Amino acid sequence: MAYPRPPRSPFTRRCLWGNRRAVNRLTVAGVVVLLLLLAGAGCMTRRITNMTPRQTTRTPEGLCLFEARWDSNQRAIREDSFTPYVVVGTEFHPMQRTLLTSNRWEAWVPLPADRQFVNYHFKFDYQYNSIPRPRPDSRISPTYQLEVLEP
Repeated sequence: MAYPRPPRSPFTRRCLWGNRRAVNRLTVAGVVVLLLLLAGAGCMTRRITNMTPRQTTRTPEGLCLFEARWDSNQRAIREDSFTPYVVVGTEFHPMQRTLLTSNRWEAWVPLPADRQFVNYHFKFDYQYNSIPRPRPDSRISPTYQLEVLEP
């Protein structure tokens, strides 16, 4: 003969911490937040900073100076493999490393005399260490606009 279960008392708990489903939801949410924090703290950053002013004047030869800065915490990048460019329209202009700094690049670019506004962006090609050999990669900055003033 089976004995009927006694009615539940509102004063007793089934789980030590209360509702087991609520505890499981909180645990899953906590794990997700912890993983997001760890992923955000350990992400590799590669950033191109535009150092060119928004307004500039042409030189008598019709050149304008474009400058950019490269920052990264990725250790696998091969520092000797950089080939940065200033892209004005569809033309690629190679950049040179500035003196006394390791992460700043500049280029003197000829601009047409009839253009007052120029859209441009930077493109950095580089290699990073990989097994079995280094692999190519690149990074492109957002598009910027330069206002060319008359001297």
